[in-house]
Amino acid sequence: MLDERTWPTVLTTLLDGEDLSVSQAEWAMSRFMTGEASGAQIGAFLVALRSKGVNVDEVIGFRDAILAEAVELPLPAMSLDIVGTGGDRFGTVNISTMASITAAAAGIPIVKHGNKAASSLSGSSDVLSALGIDLRLDAEQLVRAFEECGIAFVHAARFLPGFRHVASARAELGVPTVFNFLGPLCNPVRPEASAVGVADIDRVPIFVGVFRLRGASALVFRGDDGLDELTTTGHSRLWEVTRGGLTEHDIDPRELGIPRASIQDLAGGTPEENADVVRRVLGGEQGPVRDIVLLNAAAGMVAFDLAKNPETAERALLERLDEKMRVAAEAIDTGRAEAKLKAWAAATSASAGE
Repeated sequence: MLDERTWPTVLTTLLDGEDLSVSQAEWAMSRFMTGEASGAQIGAFLVALRSKGVNVDEVIGFRDAILAEAVELPLPAMSLDIVGTGGDRFGTVNISTMASITAAAAGIPIVKHGNKAASSLSGSSDVLSALGIDLRLDAEQLVRAFEECGIAFVHAARFLPGFRHVASARAELGVPTVFNFLGPLCNPVRPEASAVGVADIDRVPIFVGVFRLRGASALVFRGDDGLDELTTTGHSRLWEVTRGGLTEHDIDPRELGIPRASIQDLAGGTPEENADVVRRVLGGEQGPVRDIVLLNAAAGMVAFDLAKNPETAERALLERLDEKMRVAAEAIDTGRAEAKLKAWAAATSASAGE
């Protein structure tokens, strides 16, 4: 019987405009992650795939192969990841990072996946480093810090080591590839709850499809302005996935009492500048940045409730978001969010020193 998992067969399939099976996609990505593929094979595959377009089955195969080579992290699966694809090109402040810290201060176990900036001056790892979070922790140290403070940052560069094998080819190609949006689907901890912002509207069906086929609970959203967040500059579209089902929502922040903001209100800068914004917002500063942080923290908490109890989907989404926004605001206004950030920095520093 002909083995369809060979480079000539896989590449010919893509060049003919046909989709790969899950098995073929997993086979190819496993060769990337283990360093068995040559630069020519990686480049040819990525270009052919970009030309054809990627589908849900292929992404599932890619994800399975990437996670098979991930560093094992014994962190709780019943946890939350608030993450975005990046790529919106607006260079906003680190909204999902602030939302994650706020949700952690409200008692939600957070296992955030992220990396260095790809399309802005300050990615999640950049601003966290500027805030004093030690990102050099190994798996044991990361778990120890999480047990102390209830939040962890899973740095893709450290815990998905297979990515280093494709870095050179991606850089030399110089065009976006499937790796530009795989990150939010490849958290090594496989958290049960996900709140995922997707900048490219064409990618939304991929994310929704992966979560549905996994039987996972997730909120997938995109601002109509192109932000990979629930935006406050206008409406957002939100896809609620639970038990394989899907419900689409339109979110108008004004219905939650949030005044309309502008993109300029949310503009960020260098890691140090964004770190200053984080400290001010978690310290209680009012304004548009606080508003969007509360909204996205609320989305994360709604996703966590959905993972724990799918029946919560029967309640109106706006009602759930409003309720969680109040919880998020209390976490900030009581000083718990500011204290959580300080405790996190102290815990990672102590773990790194042991």
